[in-house]
Parts: sequence; C-alpha cells; structure tokens
Amino acid sequence: MEVSTFLWVFGYGSLVWKPGFEHGNLETGHIEGFARRFWQGNENHRGRPGKPGRVATLIEAQGELTYGVAMELKGEEALDYLNNREMKLGGYEQKLTTFHPINTSKPSFPVLVYIANENSTSWLGPAQPEVIAEQVLHSEGPSGHNVEYVMRLAMWVHQALPSVVDEHLFAIEESLVQQIEDSGLGLEDFMDVDKDYAIELRDLTDRGVTTNVLSGVLKDYAAQCERKSLKCVKL
Repeated sequence: MEVSTFLWVFGYGSLVWKPGFEHGNLETGHIEGFARRFWQGNENHRGRPGKPGRVATLIEAQGELTYGVAMELKGEEALDYLNNREMKLGGYEQKLTTFHPINTSKPSFPVLVYIANENSTSWLGPAQPEVIAEQVLHSEGPSGHNVEYVMRLAMWVHQALPSVVDEHLFAIEESLVQQIEDSGLGLEDFMDVDKDYAIELRDLTDRGVTTNVLSGVLKDYAAQCERKSLKCVKL
C-alpha cells in the first residue's frame, strides 16, 4: 500500500453500504478502543421529529474492536459533505484514531471518525437489544425504514467479515427478525430493494444468530463505490 497524502475517514454505519460521496481507495479493517452501539437517535433520515430512529455511534471501550471501512477522501467537497451529514445533521463530532487493515501486510494509518456521545442533542443512550429493536421496527424517515439501516449493516458484517462477531449488532438483528416475524410481516416489507432481489432464510447459528438475509445484499458494494456521487445521500 502506497503512503497516502489524503485524509481517510472510517465508516462503521451506513457508510459501509451507502458511501454517497467521491472517494479514492477503500480498505476493510478495524479501529481499536471503540465499540459500536445503537445509542444515537436520528430524526432526519431514519426517524422523524419527536420519533427518532436508532443509528450507530461509537463508545470508548478498552480492548474492543470495531470493524468497518476506511475511505480515502479526495478534495474538500467530500469532507464538507461528511461534516454536513454527520455533524450538522447527525449530531456527531470528529476524532482521529488509527485504522488497521484486515490485510495485515498493509500498514496501519490514521483515520477521521465521527462519534456521538451523551453530549449530543440526539443521544438516546443504552437500552436492551429487544427495546432497541422495537424502536427500530417502528421508526422510519425520509431515507427509508430504520429496519433497513440495521439489517444492511448486519448483512455487510456477515458477508464482508464472516469471522467477526459483533454481539451488540447481532443481538439487535436477531431480536428485530423475531419481532418482524411475530408481526406477520417479512423483511422485504422494510427494505428498499429492486423487485428482482429476493429474501432467503440463511442459517447463521454458528455465529449466534439465525436471520433473514437479503439475496445479493448491497448490490455489489464495489459497484456502489464506483458511482462516486456527491449528492446528499441520506443515512
């Protein structure tokens, strides 16, 4: 890996499956000392005023790893887009940390990460997985249903990082799938997908969950990245 002179940003939520901005190289890997949690509220994209959805943030947690993607930013326009999306609309703040590529032959490098904490006006805080799942199930906004946000992130981890277990994310996913089934609905009722994308049942008991998985999930993430659109793609 050549040494980059550009800033990199770490994506651990919707950025992993819906980047929405122009970027250069992309690496899959992790950061250390942070844990992904669905403790941040969102009223702009996956919720509405007075009825927020739940989206991912990071909390500082010694010994924890959070997996996602590092994206190389080229030009101020991409950074301005992210600052508007994450800070102005999302209630996040910036921090710098070190990213470790999953390909250990590549060196670690600094990344910008957006984090929300209890000081955020959109902070919801901890809750049991089934409580978070219930809120997600009943939340939607201009960008679509909150279920889609959670499930696409979980699907990405399952497919891109099959050896990684994200207990918090997977517990919410499992509870969400059960609540959807109990409601008599299907995952396809909450996902914005093309008609030719079917839902299949996939046994993931070796990872601690049995879940519905979208066939052909992410529509090939590489293809998404190649679109390189700078329009304000919502969370």
